[in-house]
Amino acid sequence: MTRLIAEFGSSTLAGYTIAFRVITFTILPAWGLSSAAATLVGQNLGARKAKRAEVAVWLTARYNMILMATFMLIFILYGKHLSGFFTNDAAVVNIATEALQIITLGYVFFGLGMVMVKAFNGAGDTKTPALINIAVLLILEIPLADTMSIYLDYAATGVFIAIAFCHSFHALISWWLFRRGTWKKTHL
Repeated sequence: MTRLIAEFGSSTLAGYTIAFRVITFTILPAWGLSSAAATLVGQNLGARKAKRAEVAVWLTARYNMILMATFMLIFILYGKHLSGFFTNDAAVVNIATEALQIITLGYVFFGLGMVMVKAFNGAGDTKTPALINIAVLLILEIPLADTMSIYLDYAATGVFIAIAFCHSFHALISWWLFRRGTWKKTHL
């Protein structure tokens, strides 16, 4: 993605970099909650309490989605102010703001997806998240970002939309597979 963003100039690359540093910082608490879900799944499946493992995942997902929705609102409302802390260059601030506001539209889904993927891992099912990641983030996201930014001429905006869409789609696939329940049998 960085190579694709670099096609649109140094200001665009700088704005994208600022946005992703801020995004990475705000994902850390959500990542911690997701890791807790993995631990709870592993412990409860090990104790042969699959229902309790499932409840733990749904509760963790709910809290993670609330956390991510809060960050999303902050970025939508104050993205320009946050971007302005890192640079005075108006072009860079505009790109960083746009990236924050578009990419984080998928934050609620990101919160759900993180928990679902970690739940699979906690159950000992590492194959499912790997396949989802390969299919959505490698096979779909990169070509979609390329198509939207270059061929449909949306430039960096196309990359931001592709990221938000693909990470949201990733979460929905993870959620659907989690609901099927086959992860409960992996640990046994």
